[in-house]
Amino acid sequence: MLDKIPSSKEMSELLGDDIFKVWQETSLMVDGLYDMERLWNTGGKAWKYEYKYRRGGKTLCALYARENCFGFMIIFGKNEREKFESNLEAYSAVTQSIYDKSTTYHDGKWMMFELTDTSLFDDLKKLLAIKRRPNKK
Repeated sequence: MLDKIPSSKEMSELLGDDIFKVWQETSLMVDGLYDMERLWNTGGKAWKYEYKYRRGGKTLCALYARENCFGFMIIFGKNEREKFESNLEAYSAVTQSIYDKSTTYHDGKWMMFELTDTSLFDDLKKLLAIKRRPNKK
């Protein structure tokens, strides 16, 4: 658990202004689609911070931050992988490549996107919708 949630200024200094804008836009995109609990935590060995979207004990996705780098993680279980794979052509080559290279663990396929712009937002929205239908009107 974090002792103190980082301020916008601290996040901007960590990520850099341009990547922080992408972080903010990603967060606004998820917030606009879903009413979720938001949990800050340490980011483990590879990241400084984790910002997780959860509801009912299930994680939708998580945002990760470290110096000059922003990660967006989504984990697909077996049924979610089948839904994705049955509609592969609807996704960009970048997203398909990340899916193919992602490691599958006992609890699912862990897909990490390192975002520097908003070009993958359409794909991210479709991936999130596979995990959970948007619950905001």
